[in-house]
Amino acid sequence: MGINWQEMLFTFFGGLGIFLFGIKFMGEGLQNSAGDRLRDILDKFTTNPFMGVLAGIFVTVLLQTSSGTTALVIGLVSAGFMTLRQSIGVIMGANIGTTVTAFIIGIKIEEYALPIIAVGAILLFFFKARRATYLGQIVFGFGALFFGLSLMGDGLAPLEEVQGFTDLTVSFSNNPILGVIAGTLFTVLVQSSSATIGILQGLFGEGLITLDAALPVLFGDNIGTTITAVLAAIGASVAARRAAATHVIFNLIGTTIFIILLRPFTMLVEFFRDSMNLNPEMTIAFAHGTFNVTNVLIQFPFIAFLAMLVTKLIPGKDSVIDYKPKHLDPLFIEQSPSIAIGQAKEEVLRMGQIAEKGLEESYQYLTTGSPKHAEVALQLEDAINNLDKKITEYLVQLSSSALSDADSTRHTSLINTVRDIERIGDHFENIVELVEYKQANKVFITEGAMDDLNEMFAFTMDTVHKALESLDQNNHKLAVEVTEMEEKIDQMERKLRKQHILRLNQGVCTGQAGIVYVDILSNLERIGDHAVNIAEYVLEDKNEA
Repeated sequence: MGINWQEMLFTFFGGLGIFLFGIKFMGEGLQNSAGDRLRDILDKFTTNPFMGVLAGIFVTVLLQTSSGTTALVIGLVSAGFMTLRQSIGVIMGANIGTTVTAFIIGIKIEEYALPIIAVGAILLFFFKARRATYLGQIVFGFGALFFGLSLMGDGLAPLEEVQGFTDLTVSFSNNPILGVIAGTLFTVLVQSSSATIGILQGLFGEGLITLDAALPVLFGDNIGTTITAVLAAIGASVAARRAAATHVIFNLIGTTIFIILLRPFTMLVEFFRDSMNLNPEMTIAFAHGTFNVTNVLIQFPFIAFLAMLVTKLIPGKDSVIDYKPKHLDPLFIEQSPSIAIGQAKEEVLRMGQIAEKGLEESYQYLTTGSPKHAEVALQLEDAINNLDKKITEYLVQLSSSALSDADSTRHTSLINTVRDIERIGDHFENIVELVEYKQANKVFITEGAMDDLNEMFAFTMDTVHKALESLDQNNHKLAVEVTEMEEKIDQMERKLRKQHILRLNQGVCTGQAGIVYVDILSNLERIGDHAVNIAEYVLEDKNEA
């Protein structure tokens, strides 16, 4: 009786789909349970490479994907939120963290997969509490993971009768490089190292592949998972491309070392299997864990060398934006509240400069359509939100100190200024989203309308710059000029809206283009409002003085 190839393929790929969904859903539940604090974790616990490794392990366990952690790291490095050396530690930790999935698979509880899915579904559909929903996601995803594995195992079982497949696995034993290539290509294809390991565990569990053949495929899986980092770094900053290159080099070096030491490593895995009476799936899990932990231990002392190597390989200057506060020393709050006010002002001005840069990037995105400008703008807005939180916390602590009347007025002005700058960030983020909508829906804005937007953008950016300059210099004359400029922005918006209606009536402009055009005008007008608010705080401070 021959193999029913259609049934086999449908069962395998259906199981693979459920497995990938289970991992993703479980990772989302874990991430939601932890709250949206992954960036804070990477921020606080990457002060040195060792802490970076631990942070990488923890975040990867939460995300259930090393690719997700690496992509997050690339984004942080791209914006200058994390140094290259910090990122190397996190990437190493991500490689260890991803082995947790293999150990989960090794537990072998497929027969309980459907009851686990049922429990997850009950938590998702019959409980309204947020924590119950997140727990439901974790449980449902956990069950789906094992149900998918069970289906993949059923799909793979008939391969025992296929002589060509047996010959292929034998060739992996005879030529480990073929196994490495196979593991790399399949991981690149499915975009999940956990899926490759899961399939490998299934093949080994069914007796379809020997340990000698399985281990090179496992090594290749680690190379294949780097494709996500490479894709994430395309078009990103120099530092981000270096971080991606580090991930590739780290895994290539590790694979090379273990291919050379394949025989003793195989004997070590066999020792673990025999001494701990491991099932086939757990044997592969131990091999995966040992490989990644040992690889980190070998290369960890050479983090500085890796950083130097990729800097040589990918030359160029980093565009670093330090999103951490530079001037908020808590000692000044107790010792000299007046100096603390000055320090807070310096940080507010830095936050304003980031807002200016973000506004410029959103304008560049509008005019060029290049996604890198959108990415930088959104990362800058994220930096603004972080500084908003840190500066506000600092000013709240400062409010409990004994402040003079003048310092008290400045304190209030700074709190209000932080809020206005944060709102400027929100508005340029809105503009980025409008441009994304324009591109996705192939909306065409006429040349005349684009000229109008260019003019209003330039004038608005100049207004924001002068508002911040008036704050920096406490310049009354500049502040008055800003109020006059804001009035012109209001007039400009009204005039351009009327011109848009004329174009609409003439059939020159479409309704969709009108929505994008008018909403961009509206966001620029509101940015002007926040700029004049900053100027008015300067005028109030002057009046108090």
